[in-house]
Amino acid sequence: MRTPFIRRGMTVLIAALGVAAFLLLNLPLPYLFGPMAASLVVALCGAPLVGLGQVSVAARSVLGVAIGTSITPALVHELPSMFVSLALVPVYIGVIGLIGVPFFRRICGFDLVTAFYAAMPGGAADMTIFGQEAGANVRQLSLVHVTRLMVIMVVAPVILVNIYSVSLKHPIGPPVSDLPTLDMVIMAIAAIVGWKGGERIGLFGAAILGPLLVSAILSLAGILHLRPPREALLAAQFLIGMAIGVSYVGVTVRELRNTVAGGAIFVLILAALAGMVTELVTLTGLAPPVEGFLAFTPGGQAEMSMLALVSGADLSFVVVHHLTRILVVILGAPILFRFMRRARLTD
Repeated sequence: MRTPFIRRGMTVLIAALGVAAFLLLNLPLPYLFGPMAASLVVALCGAPLVGLGQVSVAARSVLGVAIGTSITPALVHELPSMFVSLALVPVYIGVIGLIGVPFFRRICGFDLVTAFYAAMPGGAADMTIFGQEAGANVRQLSLVHVTRLMVIMVVAPVILVNIYSVSLKHPIGPPVSDLPTLDMVIMAIAAIVGWKGGERIGLFGAAILGPLLVSAILSLAGILHLRPPREALLAAQFLIGMAIGVSYVGVTVRELRNTVAGGAIFVLILAALAGMVTELVTLTGLAPPVEGFLAFTPGGQAEMSMLALVSGADLSFVVVHHLTRILVVILGAPILFRFMRRARLTD
């Protein structure tokens, strides 16, 4: 019993040292990148780090509430204006697949099943589960998707700061001292009910989508008007960053050279593709540059929502596009793969 406790304590301590180092060096997003960088480096050095399990999952419910409270009656009225940019999402996913599947097949040497689900820009957990059911190499698949999240979380802020001249110090929420106690109690209930209720009905991404749906209903009903307190969102950053770094525990040199490096190169290709789509939606007036970039960068829901918060972007616009991407991939990927496999067997 003591060993897991000690390992978790060591993991939290290393992540906290990462925060301290980033604060000392005045580096961006210290509560997100500090834990991610520190735990990543130590994990690759072979230390037996371990995540916090349900505590880390709970961090996503905080973001779910933050996103849900941004869904207001004004957003509902704006949805028709997003129709054209949302229609680009399936086309964008198709282009990613056409580039990604041959890349993972020819460059990384993956089998067809693993290459297909590695290329699909859905949720890391969902794509790993679907791939496992289809017979993919789960280890390769999980490493590619974790690497996608990690590289995007490094590259996207650099692009935001250096190309779009965005400050990543936008206030993410009021301090806990400024929030009414009743509002915080309602948010906590929305987070727990949405998370656990979502799990009970089998909702994909229940930890973030469940609280999002419950808090969105409360926001539209005029019951919630504020985001969760700043301290809760900083804690969510800390746990999400640490979880990404810990995912690399046990990675071998061969996996680092082949799978992880291949995944990182593919993400850079995705970043270039996201840049081109951003130019398209910007030049056609479908979205402002920052919102367009964040909406079409294929990162995780939690990670991209956090970047939207710290950059001061229109959170609702970004989230609607990412939810559309996730829905299209989750609903369409298994169907598309069946057609691909059937066509391959026919040939």
